[in-house]
Amino acid sequence: MKKMKGICLILAVTALLAGCGSAKTNSQAASTFTPTLDVTATVSGDTATLHIKTDLKLSKEHYDHARVTGEGHIHLSVDGSEKIIVTEPEKVLEHLSPGKHEARVSLHNNDHTPYDVGQTVTFEVK
Repeated sequence: MKKMKGICLILAVTALLAGCGSAKTNSQAASTFTPTLDVTATVSGDTATLHIKTDLKLSKEHYDHARVTGEGHIHLSVDGSEKIIVTEPEKVLEHLSPGKHEARVSLHNNDHTPYDVGQTVTFEVK
């Protein structure tokens, strides 16, 4: 009798642990798409223009919506500032102070999850 209770207890604990260990699955399969990214900057006076080349489809229409493979937007941070959302292949930065600046660019899905693709570009305003 004790042996049977022990076996039942072990089976119950095993079933409970197995249920707790199962992860929720995303309804969308993980994408294997990894976009390309190349960022350059041109400076004129106190204005810098970032030229962003990517094969990611930049989508203003689907920004902040569900994930679509190969589509998304850019998160941009200049000199450690709060991120700016960019949905165009160029971004003009005006009224920059003289000196060196750093722009961090990263690619994100429509739902803001990262593609884990980013680049930092530095430039100088004279």
